[in-house]
Amino acid sequence: MKAWITFAILAMVFAGMTSVIAKIGLAGISGELGLAIRTCFVFVFVMGFACVTVPASQLAQLGGNNYLWLGISGLTTTLSWIFYYKALKDGQVSTIALIDKGSIVVAILLAVAILKEPLTPKTILGGCLMIAGIVVIARK
Repeated sequence: MKAWITFAILAMVFAGMTSVIAKIGLAGISGELGLAIRTCFVFVFVMGFACVTVPASQLAQLGGNNYLWLGISGLTTTLSWIFYYKALKDGQVSTIALIDKGSIVVAILLAVAILKEPLTPKTILGGCLMIAGIVVIARK
């Protein structure tokens, strides 16, 4: 198995754990406060990880384009987390997590439009099945 597949599977497992753990952590506090505290921990953990794994020589390779696009990515991540935590505070984790994973369809469409990745029949079918699954589980 290729390393990136292993990393993607690990990301999936930890992302699934994150929602349930966060829901428990939100007991008695607002989603906004919970998100702020969680983000502080994320910052410390990611910076520690980067200090251990990223060679200092890579800092010289950073350019304006990197800062621009990573900054925009940070903004969209922030907006995603804000709305996710607002939903998580009052909703069911299983439904919220599924709807959130509908971002796969958004990512596919943007990858095709912006990155010029191929749109295959398999990808179209998978995206349609994702949307169908979201509709089935989200409907009450």
